[in-house]
Amino acid sequence: MKAFQVNAPHDYRVAEVEEPTAGAGEVLVRVAFAGICGSDMHIIHGDNAFVRFPRITGHEFAGVIDAVGEGVTDVAVGDRVCVDPVISCGTCYPCRINRPNVCSALEVIGVHRNGGFEEFVSVPVANVHKLPEHIGLDAAALVEPYTIAANVLDRMQSHPGDRLLILGAGVIGMTILQMARALGIEEIIVTDVINERLTAAKELGATHVLNSREQEVEKEVLALTQGEGVPLIADAACVPALLPQMLRLASPAGRIGLLGFSVQPSELVQLEVIKKELTLVGSRLSNRKFPEVLKLMESGRLDPLALVSHRLPLSDMPNAIDMLDHRPEEARKVLISIGA
Repeated sequence: MKAFQVNAPHDYRVAEVEEPTAGAGEVLVRVAFAGICGSDMHIIHGDNAFVRFPRITGHEFAGVIDAVGEGVTDVAVGDRVCVDPVISCGTCYPCRINRPNVCSALEVIGVHRNGGFEEFVSVPVANVHKLPEHIGLDAAALVEPYTIAANVLDRMQSHPGDRLLILGAGVIGMTILQMARALGIEEIIVTDVINERLTAAKELGATHVLNSREQEVEKEVLALTQGEGVPLIADAACVPALLPQMLRLASPAGRIGLLGFSVQPSELVQLEVIKKELTLVGSRLSNRKFPEVLKLMESGRLDPLALVSHRLPLSDMPNAIDMLDHRPEEARKVLISIGA
């Protein structure tokens, strides 16, 4: 079968590989669609410390169950499913306190084990979610990035009337924007350096957009909030140097959600944190948010296909990566058609 395989940083290709089988407690999924994520790009660039090469990447995908392994009874061949990439042990401290997304023995499909950029992939049955009838396989491939958004918003614990500032209008920023609107957050400010992305953010419901290269973000945000600052700040830009600005822009009792994996240090002025009693939370992957996102998609309150700018076959993966690397303003979400 064909698969997109990363052999080493900057060394990748669509290759012929052996088709996997469904082991005990697993199902074999015939992949229909998979989305390219920034995390996939980090693996390709050699910036992910968790991956071991060679690796078939892809953690945003959906398809149809083609075979079931021994002991599988909850799903059947032919079921349409999306896949939660988080595999946890169930016994360590984080798992015991219901935080399996930071399991001490965490494995992520597409990072620690082979993922969805292949025609068939075997996954634990506990990680598949059957799709409601009216959700297409293309939309279902994008459930996972919305779970990232749901997780960081949950970690920040919004209150009625809270404003939200999203730094970065890439795909994760856009999923946070859509999720926040679906959860009832009405005033949302989005910043970026690419005007095309800000136009998209406005189309998706941002009340204010700011180009941080052309405008003084701190001045504009403080004016919009009558000097109070913002209760909720989501760092979808994932630039460590922006942390001091986030601390200054946060309102007293504000909450800041951090999503980046950079190993570069951030400058933290303790006075800013203490005098406002700020809360800084990390958010990694998602903590069992798939059912919540599927319900919101089924209700029409999330529109994942609005994020899709390109649909390409698996054979075009190298061209898609080149575009994302060198012409990011051309792309929102790139969806790869594999067995559709």
